[in-house]
Amino acid sequence: MAEKLWGGRFREEMDESFRSFNSSFSFDRRLLRHDIEGSIAHCRALKEAGILSEEEHERIIEALSEIRREIERGDLELSDSYEDIHSFIEAALIDKVGALGEKLHTARSRNDQVALDLRLFLKEEIQETIERIKRLQKRIIELAKENMGLILPGYTHLQRAQPVLLSHHLHAYYEMLKRDRERFLYTLKVCNVLPLGSAALAGTPFPINRDLVARELRMDAISSNSMDAVSDRDFALDFLYSCAVLMMHLSRFSEELILWSTQEFGFVELPDSLSTGSSIMPQKKNPDIVELIRAKTGRVYGNLISLLTTMKALPLTYNKDMQEDKECVFDSLDTVKGCLEMMTILISKIRFKEDRLKEVSAEGYLLATDLADYLVYKGVTFRSAHEITGRIVLYAMDKGKELDELTLEEFLKFSRKIEDDIYDWLDIQKSIERKRLPGGTSMETVKRNLLEAEKEISS
Repeated sequence: MAEKLWGGRFREEMDESFRSFNSSFSFDRRLLRHDIEGSIAHCRALKEAGILSEEEHERIIEALSEIRREIERGDLELSDSYEDIHSFIEAALIDKVGALGEKLHTARSRNDQVALDLRLFLKEEIQETIERIKRLQKRIIELAKENMGLILPGYTHLQRAQPVLLSHHLHAYYEMLKRDRERFLYTLKVCNVLPLGSAALAGTPFPINRDLVARELRMDAISSNSMDAVSDRDFALDFLYSCAVLMMHLSRFSEELILWSTQEFGFVELPDSLSTGSSIMPQKKNPDIVELIRAKTGRVYGNLISLLTTMKALPLTYNKDMQEDKECVFDSLDTVKGCLEMMTILISKIRFKEDRLKEVSAEGYLLATDLADYLVYKGVTFRSAHEITGRIVLYAMDKGKELDELTLEEFLKFSRKIEDDIYDWLDIQKSIERKRLPGGTSMETVKRNLLEAEKEISS
C-alpha cells in the first residue's frame, strides 16, 4: 500500500528520521473508526453531487465497511510506517477497489478530515465521560444517605469553623460534578459542528451537500467559515478545560480523604484493597489511590497549557503544530476516565468513623458563631456580638472549657442579654437544624437536596 498521499512535487525521498518525526499514526490510529465514518458520509455526498456513480458509491462504501470489520477483527495490520490515519485508510481502500479509491478524496483535505475525525471522537467520548461522572455522583448520593445524621467540623483556612452534616459536605462534591457535566455538555455542543466541506482552507468548487453530510454524521450545524473550520481547536481546548476542572474537583476530594485518613484527623478508614504499605515501615497504610488522582491533576493541567501554548501564535489556517492536539486530548481523556473509575470504586468502600466524628465535633468552639447569632436575636448588633463572643471564647480557652461547659454566671460576666436559653444555641444538633434555608446544612434541607439529586441523576 502507498504510505503517503503526496509526492509529485518532490525530487527526493523523505529522510527516514524525518518520516518517523513527522508521523502521527502511532497515536491518531485511535481515530480509525471515526475516519471511516466520515469517509462514508463524504462518499454519499460525492454520489449526490454526481462525482461518483451509484455503482462507484456502493463499491467504496462496501470496501470501507470491510476495512472497518477487518480492523475490528484484527485482520488488518496497522503499520506505523504511514504518515497518518488518513493515508492508511486511503491506501487500504485503493488496495481493495484500485484507482476508484483515489476519487474519495475529491472535495476534501486532510485538514477538514482530521478536524472532523477529532470532533466525532470527542462526541462519543464526552458522552461516555458524562456517564462516568453520573456514576460517581450516584455513589456520592448513596454515601451521603448512608451517613445521614453524622456531623463533622466544617473548615475554613483548614481551621475548625462550624459544624455541618457529613452528608452536606458530600453533597458539595455532587454539585461540583454537576457543573462538570454541564461543562462537558457545552463541549459536546461545540464539537457537534461539521468542518467537512472546508477542504484545505478555502472551501471546494464541487457541489457538496454539507447539510446532508451533517445529517449523516448526526451533527447539529455546519461551520460558517472554511478558514476557521480547519484551524479551529477551540473545541479541543474546551474539552481539555473541562477535564482540568473535573480533575481539580477530584483532587480536592482526594486531598480531603488523604487528610481525613490520617491519625491526626481519623475521620475515615480507606479500604485495605485500595491502599498500599511501606517497604520499610510495617505499620504504614498509604492512601496511594487518592494521591495518584491528586498527582494526575497536574498532568491534565499540563495538557491544557500545552495545547493553549501550541495554538497561541498560529497564523491562519492549518499548521503542522496542530498535530500536537491529539496526544493532549487522548492522554487527558484516558486519565480522567481512569480517575473517575477509581474514585467511584473508592467511594463505594470507605467507612466513616462515627465515634471520632462525634468527638471532634464537640471540640474547638464550633458553636461560637451560634453564640454570636444568639446575641443578635437578643438585640445586640452583630459587630458587638462578634466582639463579645470572641472574649467569651478567650475566657473559655483560658479555663480549659468548651462553650457549653460555661455556667450562666460566667456568661453574664460578658453580657446581661444572655439567659438560660443560651444552652439551646450551644446544642450541636439544634445548631445544625437551625440552618434550614435553601442550601443550608439542616437535616431537612440536605435530605431534600439529596432527593432532588437522585431525581436529576436518574433523568
